Order: sequence, then C-alpha cells, then structure tokens
Amino acid sequence: MLMPKRVKHRRQHRGRMTGVATKGNTITYGSYGLVAQECAWITSNQIEAARVAMTRSIKRGGKVYIKIFPHKPVTKKPAEVRMGSGKGAPEYWVAVVKPGRVMFEIEGVGEEAAREAMRLAANKLPIKCKFMMKEQQAEGGEA
Repeated sequence: MLMPKRVKHRRQHRGRMTGVATKGNTITYGSYGLVAQECAWITSNQIEAARVAMTRSIKRGGKVYIKIFPHKPVTKKPAEVRMGSGKGAPEYWVAVVKPGRVMFEIEGVGEEAAREAMRLAANKLPIKCKFMMKEQQAEGGEA
C-alpha cells in the first residue's frame, strides 16, 4: 500500500475539493491515460486495486505509471468512544483528485488493450473516469 515514509504532521484538516486540476492534467510518460471526471479522495487501497487490474489485463506487456500519491492522512476514532479527548489516530491515506487529473498512464501496448485495462481500473475507482490518448490531448481534446 502507498503511504508517505515520514510526515511532518500526523493529522491534517479535511480541506476542500473545489475547482479543476491545474497540476498533473497532462499525459507525460505514457501514450494513454485515465483522467478523473469528478473530485474525490482516492484511498491507497483503491489505487493498488486499479494498478493490479491494469497490470493483469496487459499481461506484463507495456508499462503502467501511477501519477497520484496518497499524501493526506484520514483519521478515525475507535468504535464506542465518547466525544471529546482530541482527534483520532490516522486510519488510512488518500490522494485528493480533482476533475482533469491524469491518474494512470500506460505505454507499450495497443489502443484496444490500453482501453480495456483502463476500463478495468476505472471500475475499481469511486469516480467517473475518461480514457484519453496523447494525440487527443495535443489537439486540445481536454474536457
């Protein structure tokens, strides 16, 4: 599972997820990408499930790039604990994803294989996603 090696502060505020992605919204490494259409917190378990689905689909042909990382800790208090006495302990880690963010990229496989792999990965994620090609992006096909 993905998580930071060390952090400066153990607990964070929840923050807001308004607006669109300004960073990480272009396909840089691969030929095909999976782009987020909604905003959400993507957990490290979901990222790993999507990665496994993609790599199994392309059967060790090509390369998969993960372009999101879970930096944000989500805390939770134990069950049946009274209110008060501070914030809970970190439970899991999430990546904050906004619309337009390229989450995964693939290179070294054909378009049909990449499309199928991205479809399987998108089924593991809690948001709507869109398949995009690098050529599409160069023409200005971002939405």
